[in-house]
Parts: sequence; C-alpha cells; structure tokens
Amino acid sequence: MPAVQRHAVVAGAGIGGLTVAVALHRRGWRVTVCERAAGPAAVGAGIVLAPNALRAFDTIGFDVPRAAGRTLPAAMGLRRPDGRWLSRADTAAPAARYGGPPLALHRSALAGALAAALPAGTIRYGVAVTSVDHAEGSPVVRTGSGDLDGADLVVAADGIHSPLRRQYFPAHPGLRHSGETAWRTVLPAAASRAETVTAETWGRGERFGVVPLADGRIYVYATAVAPEGYRPADVRAELLRRYGSWHDPIPALLERIDPAAVLQHDLYDLAAALPRFHHGRLAWLGDAAHAMTPNLGQGGCQAVEDAAVLAHLLAGAGTEDLPAALAAYSAARCARTDAIRVRARRAGRIAAVTHPLAVAVRDLAVRATPARATQRAMDALFGGFTLPAGTDTVPTAVGTRW
Repeated sequence: MPAVQRHAVVAGAGIGGLTVAVALHRRGWRVTVCERAAGPAAVGAGIVLAPNALRAFDTIGFDVPRAAGRTLPAAMGLRRPDGRWLSRADTAAPAARYGGPPLALHRSALAGALAAALPAGTIRYGVAVTSVDHAEGSPVVRTGSGDLDGADLVVAADGIHSPLRRQYFPAHPGLRHSGETAWRTVLPAAASRAETVTAETWGRGERFGVVPLADGRIYVYATAVAPEGYRPADVRAELLRRYGSWHDPIPALLERIDPAAVLQHDLYDLAAALPRFHHGRLAWLGDAAHAMTPNLGQGGCQAVEDAAVLAHLLAGAGTEDLPAALAAYSAARCARTDAIRVRARRAGRIAAVTHPLAVAVRDLAVRATPARATQRAMDALFGGFTLPAGTDTVPTAVGTRW
C-alpha cells in the first residue's frame, strides 16, 4: 500500500457509489461521497442480488446477509395472466452452480448496511457534483456547495442522468426510452402463502412481478407499454384496470398497495455504449457508465461488479499509475456490461410484445426452451464475473453466506 493515503471522491451514494466507497476504504483510501439528496433515502423498492453480485461483494469483504438479512432458496418462474406456468426453476440450482442463490432485499437496507461500513462523515448529503475539471492531472470536483480539490481519483456513480457522462462524452446520444413505464413498491409481510412465490407474469405488453424480500416484506413491480411521461391520475385504479383480473395473488396485492408509496419511472437504457469508462483520473460505474433496462435484473449487480473490479485494479497503484489502472478497468468492464445492456434490451422487446399472435408465439417459445439453453444464458450472467489478474486480496475475512 502506498505510504501516503490517497483520496477518492465518489459522486453519488447509490448502491454502486457506496460499494466502491466501502471497497476503497477497506484498501486504505480516504473516501468522500457526495450525494445530491438531502439524506438517506427513506423510500425505495427491492433489489435482487444475483450470485455474480454476491461474489463481487465477497471480493471486498462485505457480507451482505450478515449486514442486511438473509433469505432461503425458493421456486421462481414465469407465468401467464391466467396463472399457468411458462417456466419454473429452483434457486437451489444457482446455489449449487454459482456458490449461492440470489438474495432479495430492500434497497434501503443494503444502502444502510454499506453506509454503516464507512467512517462517520464520509457521506456528504445535499452536495451535488456538477462537474469535474482537470481530470487528466489533479481533479477539481465542482459542487453546488463549493469546490473539492486534492482528490487523487474521482468516481462518477452519479446515476442514469449522469452530469459527468454528459460533460466528458458530449457527442454521445444519451438515453433511449424503451417504450415502457414501471411501477414499484414494497408491501408489508405476506398475507398468504401465495404471496411468497417469486414469479413474473407476462401479458400483452404488460408484466407483473412478485419477489419476497429477506425481511419478510413483498416487493412488487409492474411494467406496461406506455408513452414517455405517462402518469395516471389514480395509480391504484390504473394498476387494477391493467392487472386486477390476473391470477392470484395479484388482485389481493393490488388491494394492499399504498398509492403514495408507489414509485413510477419510465424505463431507459443507453442508446449506445460509451467508448470507455475512464478519462484521466475519473472513472464511471453503474448506470452512469452502462445504464440498462431492468429486464435481466442486472443493473445494480453490474454496478457492484464495477466497484469490485475498480477497487481491485487500484490496489497498490501509485498516484502516477492511476490512469493506467483506470484504463485497465475500462478494458475489463466495457465489453461485459455492454453485452448485458444489449441482452436486457432484447429481452424487454420480447416480453413487451402486444399482438396476440406474437404473444402466443413468445409464450410457446418460452415453454419449449430447453433447460440447457437456459443454463447457458445464466452461466453468462451469474458465472461471468471474474477479477482481472493481479495481487489484490480480500481485505477482511469473509464469513459463510449460506
């Protein structure tokens, strides 16, 4: 480790920003996290950490279940609105093949656990990073609360609408609307056993998902083909109109929804890949680097992978070596994240078809897909995370997860 403690400024306290902050802190860096929000998010929805993200957390010595709860393997799959299964699987298979099953928990629980792993005062709320100057030499971080200088590294984890991405890639086409909008919320503990089954139901241009969380609550989400900016006046009435006649337990879940706690967001991804994830001593990660639609559940997972790889490549690098380490980070992450971004876009197009004939063909194709083809697809996601060659080691002991 270098004799002089290095300083990293992280723009954004989302899952990716907090993960890279923890990873760098555990490798001896002094870290400052600037977050535009006035405080920790009090609301939010669920997140499913796939085995690849959990392995990435292992490399930084962060035990997610110990910090934020645990869950047990359960059946999961795809259904039709009438309740018939299109495909079913058991998370015991990923557990055996990839080291553990997925973990579903509330985003705020994960964010809180990550924040608690940082020294007091690391996160500066109400401080929005607007630009970074002199990234090729000694970066100067511009914020609405004044400038921060003396940073050896700046990490742009500033989200899907990243100001720093726009600053350094002005010719990039930016975001692409997927043609869908999404509603998300978290309900109190399950009222029936049917609500504890993880499933996503596909209709005509509409989907509904149910995911039990580690703390016993139920994460529900829905998507629909809709114009950009569409916002119904009555959220519950809109959801009941679209999904109220679907199979149990969807109608009962809709009746329990608090409209004030429902988040609605249009779905976007990057229209094209960024040419690189670094510039001088500035690096991008998560949605700022490779925003993708949530169709594969990999947006947050890839941000965690980014953080693990970035911290790994920076370990032991001297100040003059940082640009080369960030170039290696781009080389390690660009191809994988873009392949997943494109794959998520294609999956969304298939799931969102609206013509009855196209829906029938889609459903038949899902039911007829051989298990070995599904396994290959999962291998690319869950088994595709590796750290580049290097001398880094896990900074703290990692306990047994399951």
